[in-house]
Amino acid sequence: MNTGNDVEAVITSFNQKSMVYEAVCSLCRQTVKPQKIVIVDDGTTDAASIDILKQIEHDCRIPVPLSVIRQPNRGVSAARNTGISQTQAPLVLVLDGDDHLEPSFIEEVREQLLQNPQMVAASSWLHTFGVLDAIVRPDGGTVSAFLSHNCCPATHIFRREAWRQCGGYDETMKSGFEDWDFFLSMLEAAPESCIGIVEKPLINYRTAPASSNIRSMEKRLSLMRYIIEKHEAVYKEHIADALLGIEAISMSRLYGWEGEMIHAQLAAKDLDSLSREFMESPSYGDGGMAAAVRIVSAQMNGAL
Repeated sequence: MNTGNDVEAVITSFNQKSMVYEAVCSLCRQTVKPQKIVIVDDGTTDAASIDILKQIEHDCRIPVPLSVIRQPNRGVSAARNTGISQTQAPLVLVLDGDDHLEPSFIEEVREQLLQNPQMVAASSWLHTFGVLDAIVRPDGGTVSAFLSHNCCPATHIFRREAWRQCGGYDETMKSGFEDWDFFLSMLEAAPESCIGIVEKPLINYRTAPASSNIRSMEKRLSLMRYIIEKHEAVYKEHIADALLGIEAISMSRLYGWEGEMIHAQLAAKDLDSLSREFMESPSYGDGGMAAAVRIVSAQMNGAL
């Protein structure tokens, strides 16, 4: 068995039934297996999920040493910190219990960390499944890239010393964005550091309408305010990068919306209420009026 003696894995689980078994199996199928797997049961209440965790705990066919830690429900940040505290290897992989990995994830992501001492964490692109079937391509980068948005998946491998140095996951964050905050904390603690991304979809990420990731977007502004105030010093130092990063995202979304409206109008399709309202009263100072002019111009040109 090809075991990475420098990598241990932490899986967090809460009422995830057989999905957590899929996560474990994906670790056991790695071309470079973790030295140890720690599952943190964050207060599971579902009887079927409890039974599956017991079966995993006593399954002698699992080729990697495995332990299950049970604690009252305290949120994913606390669960991860609990699991990480039980590791000793210099590299730690964190994996949500409802996701699973392609066989080369540890081998390829670990290699990035071994080749670059300045890299505090690394991950890969994602293949989403469930509600959405897509390839998502986060970029990684230095701290300036992470000021406008999160650039790394929740499933990643990080240096255990970086976790210790930055204080770990913020256990007060129970509504989402705890991963983004953690990455900022690691990068802030080591100013010359970066986070790497393997440009292959090696994470299989489950999507559902009621997932915590989707629900967190409903609180995005308040969560962003918390992150900005917590990391105030680094935001002040890189304020131009932060603002320009947000503006670049806004422009990209605006151009996408503009393209859809041009396509709908040329196809003589009715616009939805939000798009009609925008055309009747375009926003000012953010590129909205210019977009409306281009949309009407394209419609006029198409009618000629």
